[in-house]
Amino acid sequence: MYIVAALYHFTRFADPAALRGPLLALAEGEGVRGSLLLAPEGINGTIAGPRAGIDAVIAHIRALPGCAGLEWKESTAAEMPFGRMKVRLKREIVTMGQPAVDPRAAVGHYVQPQDWNALISAPDVVVIDTRNDYEVAIGTFEGAVDPGTRSFRDFPRWWQDNAHRFHNKRVAMFCTGGIRCEKSTNYLLSQGVEDVFHLKGGILKYLEDVPEMESLWRGDCFVFDGRVSLRHGLKQGDYDSCHACRRPVSPADKAHPSFEQGVSCPHCIGEYSDADRTRFRERERQMRLAVQRGERHLGRGQSGAPDAD
Repeated sequence: MYIVAALYHFTRFADPAALRGPLLALAEGEGVRGSLLLAPEGINGTIAGPRAGIDAVIAHIRALPGCAGLEWKESTAAEMPFGRMKVRLKREIVTMGQPAVDPRAAVGHYVQPQDWNALISAPDVVVIDTRNDYEVAIGTFEGAVDPGTRSFRDFPRWWQDNAHRFHNKRVAMFCTGGIRCEKSTNYLLSQGVEDVFHLKGGILKYLEDVPEMESLWRGDCFVFDGRVSLRHGLKQGDYDSCHACRRPVSPADKAHPSFEQGVSCPHCIGEYSDADRTRFRERERQMRLAVQRGERHLGRGQSGAPDAD
């Protein structure tokens, strides 16, 4: 059993590059895998490993400048959900492309999971899912607005085009673990929206704390690791990941004539050329050979999904 820790923290790192080497070395030495992003605005990512390894990495991060208040969410995985450990340097830990946005200055009102149902059921509240279209497609809150964005950087443009729809409404927003709402609520406050709320701890905390019988969540929650999706109680769902387009695929998708393991799925059947598919088939063949040799191919055991941008 592996511990999976999802974390983020906004703080000011003067030299993120200087933090990368020691963090990567510690994680690899402790048998921890996953992906962490470092940027001048802070740290974000998901890691998995043994209990002692996760504790060591978390302790290291909390000792970084301004990170003593780091919060993280834990779940478990029967198999290691990542192929390797990556610590990458980025301009933003979640890419919105709005330089003036600063969650350290102001964010919306935090709403605890046990209070979320009452808020989003109120007639004067509009509920907005800040995640990307492929995430929303497999699960969201009942009645939530889907912006249909392919990337988080598309959200400001969507808001500018649709703000008139939500005049005189209180706005409640949510995302997987909370990080995108830190930026999106700050952005809405800068746009003059007064009553802005977001789900504390994100969907993952809601699925952990709120009993399924009382839940207003419908479907699965996409996660950025090899488990692909989680359900209530943070139990792993039935989704897999298309190794061609990296979108989540359901059992029904895998039964579709356009699905070929590692090559195509119903979502991407028209997006790649024959040359691409030839390359994908060779990659899949190499993966199978690695499994037969008892080796771990980097294409296995991790979703390959994009970051939460």
